Amino acid sequence: MTTKPFNPFEMAQQQFDAVAERLGLDQATRDLLRTPLREYHFNIPVRMDDGSYKVFHGFRIQHNDARGPCKGGIRFHPHETVDTVRALATWMTWKCAVVDIPLGGGKGGVICDPHNLSDREQEGICRGWVRQVARNVGPTQDVPAPDVMTHGQHMLWMMDELERIRGEKLPGFITGKPVGMGGSLGRTEATGHAVIYTVREAMKELGIDIKKSTASIQGSGNVAQYAVDLFTQYGGKVIAIACWDNNDKKAYTYRSEAGIQFDQLMAAVDKFGTISPAKAREYGWQQLPGDAWIEQEVTLLIPAAQEGMITGDNVGKIKPSVKIIAEGANGPTTVDADKVLFERGIFVIPDFLCNAGGVTCSYFEQVQCNMNYYWEKEEVLQKLDQKMTSAFKAVSKLHRDKKIYMRDAAYMIAISRVAEACKLRGWV
Repeated sequence: MTTKPFNPFEMAQQQFDAVAERLGLDQATRDLLRTPLREYHFNIPVRMDDGSYKVFHGFRIQHNDARGPCKGGIRFHPHETVDTVRALATWMTWKCAVVDIPLGGGKGGVICDPHNLSDREQEGICRGWVRQVARNVGPTQDVPAPDVMTHGQHMLWMMDELERIRGEKLPGFITGKPVGMGGSLGRTEATGHAVIYTVREAMKELGIDIKKSTASIQGSGNVAQYAVDLFTQYGGKVIAIACWDNNDKKAYTYRSEAGIQFDQLMAAVDKFGTISPAKAREYGWQQLPGDAWIEQEVTLLIPAAQEGMITGDNVGKIKPSVKIIAEGANGPTTVDADKVLFERGIFVIPDFLCNAGGVTCSYFEQVQCNMNYYWEKEEVLQKLDQKMTSAFKAVSKLHRDKKIYMRDAAYMIAISRVAEACKLRGWV
């Protein structure tokens, strides 16, 4: 029997369809919101270091901008697909709406592997990407940001290219920039800390003492790193963390009964978030198979890296001790796994709420750039905590009042807000 490949956009549409039915949306609104408003597909020719030319394929998907300019990251990945980008753009629309920031959903990508490209070649891809969409992006149209395997330097090259084309300074065009070049203090920590702000509130509601709780995390990049940071600051213990090893082309889970500390993790990871096996041995971490993270006896699971990590095939491996799943990644839980989690009564903090700290802080960066005045780090993180806590409480209240799944509650709030904006504009 051939298993159908996982398609994140089909999953995003299934999730939307179920909530649209529950909300009783008219057919025109459903048709408008279940697919992107605009898609850009293009080729980026780059002169390589050896003098040859190579053509890279890029995308920018603008799902919906009824509530404001599109917002969403740009990924560099050798296995990027347009359906992944479509799904992520869709989730960005709901993410911005659920935390009630005046932005819509967008996403970009380039099929490439930065591991095998020099900085000059990566700069060529960045500048070429901007040249292809320069008329369709900008501070009041579509504001990109870093995502998988992109970072602040990539954003600066892109900003510089748009400023050259437009002949004006446009720091609000792109977020995730280095501090001092239009970046916001607190942006590095934002997504991981926001995951834990929602976990903190969930534990309060469920009567769980965070100081006696344990966690297992899938992923060891930025989101996972700063989730470890704040969770351990609050007194929790992270006993396992899984990562992809680019050298072995395999995933591993590293486990420590004593707990994985933030400073240890930061010393053990490279710039791509890969944990050094030598450092892991030095700290006494046990190396396990990559999927072992989901089988740990913990209070909290945090999938914080890739889509489709909790599926119908492995959801049964989740131990009874697990009370909360906080989705730090986009689309980590498949629809069939969701049904099992709901039946088991596991409290799920859905991705587009749980990991909305990144886009919220990106919004703060955009605001600061546009007014040319920058806040201190404590003020940024305080504002972020307020936004995330308020959004969590609204979703949780609807979840309790209607006795519905948290994901459905978050979707109902987000989709209602976007649908209302489309109606007020006279689109449908």
